Amino acid sequence: MTAESVTNPTDLALRLLEIVLYEDITKKDPLKSLIRLLETEDDASQQDKMTLYRDFLGSLYNEGGDLGNYLLGQVRSADNIYVRLKAESKPIPASMQACFEREMETFTLLSKISSDQLLILAGLDEDCPGYETTPFDFTQRIPELLKDSSTYGYGMYARYSMFRVDKDGKIVPILSPDPITIDQLIGYEQERGQVLNNVYALLEGRPAANMLLVGDAGTGKSSTVKAIVNQLCGKGVRLIEMRKDQLELLPDVSGQIASNPLKFIIFIDDLSFESEDPAFGALKAILEGSAAAKTPNAIICATSNRRHIVKETFSSREGDEIHRRDTIEEQTSLSARFGLTVLFVKPNKDLYLKIVKSLCQEAVQKNGADKAKGVIMDDTELFRRAEVFAIHKGGRSARVARQFVDSLLSQGSILTEDQND
Repeated sequence: MTAESVTNPTDLALRLLEIVLYEDITKKDPLKSLIRLLETEDDASQQDKMTLYRDFLGSLYNEGGDLGNYLLGQVRSADNIYVRLKAESKPIPASMQACFEREMETFTLLSKISSDQLLILAGLDEDCPGYETTPFDFTQRIPELLKDSSTYGYGMYARYSMFRVDKDGKIVPILSPDPITIDQLIGYEQERGQVLNNVYALLEGRPAANMLLVGDAGTGKSSTVKAIVNQLCGKGVRLIEMRKDQLELLPDVSGQIASNPLKFIIFIDDLSFESEDPAFGALKAILEGSAAAKTPNAIICATSNRRHIVKETFSSREGDEIHRRDTIEEQTSLSARFGLTVLFVKPNKDLYLKIVKSLCQEAVQKNGADKAKGVIMDDTELFRRAEVFAIHKGGRSARVARQFVDSLLSQGSILTEDQND
């Protein structure tokens, strides 16, 4: 049955109702409304049919207005037993394979049905608003994509690159992730190179270490991790962000990704512990290689402003010499359990001013000279202002440099070389 030969709305509705593996797509709009429209009786009122068509069209418009593109996106990001078996290179039962092929034929058919054809099928006025559709051969396209699931992922991992853990321990996508790129990071090339090389080891199946990025605030530790994920997401790297108070959920999180062909960085930002913090023991067990928490396709990456992570108090030094030594060793040993520690220190004056200058140039390139007049000034005045700003902020850092340039842009002040002469 081709799009041109579809003359019976009931037949098309039945094709959609037959879908098993990709049933979730038919259970939500716009296909849910479409099926209801196709199932309406011939003698149903035009008003009832129009209401169903309006629901279908409105929900499709909310998804971009192109039926074929919508279907491709939904099928591409579906998570079901067939997709999982393919990703894990496990055998597919013949009956399931036949079901998959039938469903791909249905999606191919549906992507070829124009709004004019649908209006005729539904018995509606052809002058009604329509939609666009890009036809796709799902029988060819989807199997090709599934062969590359180790690179492009499946389910939500095919659509998103960064995730977080919700209160129930479920991995959910971050809908607006930080778009930072490596090209935007100035300085710290050696430090960033260590992190990047370790992530490449994970990607290539070589031994990769859990990482601790430690050092002064505002030096780009978190930005480094996110920029690397943005660069390598097309090669199969994903980020899962967890809070410190969620560390006890890590075995469950690891279980959710254990059979996934992608590689994951489990990211814990701004990590530090108070004495007797229950999360301390959870992280210690993880780093020691607890069987329940360890998965070969993931590494832990934490950032901290403190070298030893655990905040030491005077009370922790009380007791006899042996007690004091044991307590201190316990507190300081946690950071040593990370296989790779990368130190980020505050930039010196030259690097700080280099970052400022680069950010100003980036602002002009991105916004154009007219919109970035606030940063157009001679280097002498620019650097003088940058140093004053850093003094007020308590010291130089990449973050302070960014804040300084943003302040110039927000003020919109104009200071050119001519005005300084």
